[in-house]
Amino acid sequence: MVLYGKYGNHLPLNRQSEGFAREGIDLDVSTLADWVGACTATLATLVALIRAHVIGAARVHGDDTTVRVLAKMRTVTGRLWTYVRDDRPFGGDSPPAAIYYYSPDRGGAHPGQHLASYAGILQADAYGGYLDLYKAGRNRGLLRRRPAGAMDAANSSWWPISPRRRRPGRRRSRLPGRRWRMRRCGGSI
Repeated sequence: MVLYGKYGNHLPLNRQSEGFAREGIDLDVSTLADWVGACTATLATLVALIRAHVIGAARVHGDDTTVRVLAKMRTVTGRLWTYVRDDRPFGGDSPPAAIYYYSPDRGGAHPGQHLASYAGILQADAYGGYLDLYKAGRNRGLLRRRPAGAMDAANSSWWPISPRRRRPGRRRSRLPGRRWRMRRCGGSI
């Protein structure tokens, strides 16, 4: 109940302690924190198995989102990094799974730490922190990662279309090479 209140309902332990006190149960915040720590240690092997299952996939979908974190007398913005394995649309029979990591900022070093042992296709948005994962010679060539763009990040309003066809009797452009005409798109694809 304490774990579901903390992670499922996003209730801090101090509010849970106050709620238990209203019911006549005296539970200190430090006791609740000890219980959460003991459960975390107990579930560590299960977390490692889920992580190995997700990282063992041929393709992983990665994203990060903001999360409000309770700090002393205020809230701060942290990052929740999510990596998902779901091979069902590609004919796989492995069960889908997700792993989550927290960081206090959106530094580019975090995806590198999270996916240090991953070799495969990473589908993510155009966040620059992922670019280091695809550099040649990273990890001395032992791992090969390939990027796959996310369609929701492809919302640029300018896309090149085919070059203008030369009409008979029309003069060529004075500029060398082909000229691309840009067309404005109405939104994302």
